[in-house]
Amino acid sequence: MSVTDTAAGPTPPTAPRPHSPLRLAAFRRFLLAQLVSATGSAMAPLALAYAVIGAGGGAGALGVVLAANTVPTVAFLLVGGVLADRLSRSRLLFGGNLIAAVAQGALALVVATGHASTGSIAACGFVSGVAVAFTTPAAQGVLPQLVAPDLLQQANALLRLPTNAVKVAGPVAGGLIVAAGGPAWALGFDALTFAGAAFLLLGLRLGAPATRGGALADLRAGWTGFWSRTWLWTYTAAGTVLVAAFLAGYQLLGPVVAEEHYAGARTWGLIQGAFSFGLLAGAAVCLRWKPRRLLVVAVAAGAGLALPLAAMAFGLGLPWLLVCAALAGVCLDVAGVTWVTAFQQQVPEAELGRMSAFNQVGERLAIPLGYLVVALLSNAFAERSVLLVCGGVVVATAVLNLCVRDIHRVRRLP
Repeated sequence: MSVTDTAAGPTPPTAPRPHSPLRLAAFRRFLLAQLVSATGSAMAPLALAYAVIGAGGGAGALGVVLAANTVPTVAFLLVGGVLADRLSRSRLLFGGNLIAAVAQGALALVVATGHASTGSIAACGFVSGVAVAFTTPAAQGVLPQLVAPDLLQQANALLRLPTNAVKVAGPVAGGLIVAAGGPAWALGFDALTFAGAAFLLLGLRLGAPATRGGALADLRAGWTGFWSRTWLWTYTAAGTVLVAAFLAGYQLLGPVVAEEHYAGARTWGLIQGAFSFGLLAGAAVCLRWKPRRLLVVAVAAGAGLALPLAAMAFGLGLPWLLVCAALAGVCLDVAGVTWVTAFQQQVPEAELGRMSAFNQVGERLAIPLGYLVVALLSNAFAERSVLLVCGGVVVATAVLNLCVRDIHRVRRLP
């Protein structure tokens, strides 16, 4: 391994092999940095929405702000992927978190001083989106530099447990902070958590992957490597459709159906809570269960995201809907852990940044289109019918992906 933690020093060659990633000081530092950052990020969406509203904006202004945050992430992901395979990933994560801290701090300042506008909020969001583009590919390649291959699934599950817990409590805490003092306080806290994460990441010393050619040559070689792995590009292509269908059904139509056929915001809050609880449970499952065919499990679990869509489409009672949402959360986290473990084991360390960038770009590209298509369909047909279509697309995509032979050939190492 190419990592040395400044607090503990490199592990001597004769040291016994750890049975848990938590025994590694470098992993504990990385885990703490992720948790600190996630704590603020869980509050940010709610604070951002109320910052836009406080600046006199409505749904259209919020859409502009969200687009300003999302577009640069997609646009610069490939650049971030190339850099993650050329530079020290810990340095990239440090720089990205520091940039995000500055952007959120500036946003908190303009909101607190009453100078916020849709343009200024969108500008800060743009900078944050660029930071995400550089940190996402680097983060995918860090764990293989920290832990042995047989500990990767456990490490991935351990990373998700506390961050999923924060997703349950963070929005509640953010709502209380915004209600008591305004969105600037929550945004300022988010900036502080990014700065804290950057400080923790500064203590890692990850070596840069070996590079031979220029950046464009690396990008071309990365695309060749991506296309040569059938399991990778087919999984990405399936994810492009599946993620867009699920998010459009769940995030866009879910609140509308909850408002019209259930108890409105209160019901939707319970559904979101059940889903988050399922995420926690899924991470706990992955700490114990170690399936041999990692990609088969990841693809099959992805079909479970159709459960809450189908429950709302068929008008099931709230208890059944909550069960379906929780099971979908379990499936999503099982799929996430098994997928990233397979990815980290199968792709050489020097290519992880670029392969991750291609995968992330592919899965994010269709999301805006999915929102648009579902919005148009909901104007022509009943929302419940469109939800059923979205659920059917999720299941059909997963089934088709399971028909790819290479998906079944990817197995756990060692």
